[in-house]
Amino acid sequence: MDDKATSPSGWRGSRDGWLEAGYRALIDGGVDAVKIMPLAKHLGLSRTSFYWFFQDREALLAALLDGWHARTTLPLIAATRHYAETQAEAMLNVIGCFLSADTFDSRLEFAIRSWALQDPAVADRVSAADARRLDALRDMLMSWGHDPMAADVRARTVYLVQIGYISMQSSEDLQTRLTRIPSYVAIYTGTPPQPREIARFNARFQGGGAP
Repeated sequence: MDDKATSPSGWRGSRDGWLEAGYRALIDGGVDAVKIMPLAKHLGLSRTSFYWFFQDREALLAALLDGWHARTTLPLIAATRHYAETQAEAMLNVIGCFLSADTFDSRLEFAIRSWALQDPAVADRVSAADARRLDALRDMLMSWGHDPMAADVRARTVYLVQIGYISMQSSEDLQTRLTRIPSYVAIYTGTPPQPREIARFNARFQGGGAP
């Protein structure tokens, strides 16, 4: 047995462990499920051990919001800046970001948006994230020659469709999603993807599951 577990102060866990427990509670039960005592019980730790890592529950919630930013907004902005030889390929980079839980945590996004319905401060943060994401999409489209108004409308079309999938908790299977993606790309950009581009894109996701 680990000496740390048998020390007089007991095992306190880790900051990452508490964060992971808070994350799981948030996506499974909403923000009201993120409470110190239930998390401690789940981890098999004392309630007081929480305070070695966080000042209070609000500090944990703030850290979860920071994690949401890192798991959603930052990867999406990065995807709009990935190298692409064509604008269809650039849009596939964006769509691919939404398709992978490694680059866009859809369950966390849903939980945060649900939380925002009851917390104005969180709603403000979601609105700010929406603006940053839309700006990145618009800038990407403008870089491919769309005028500002067209780029803005296309960016909103891309974004609202993808957030709609999340908000509606769509059960669309991955294969169905993949068959629709060439048409989405053509609508979003005005340029249909080449077969080779779709083949490369599909190869990244075959065998997985839609978020």
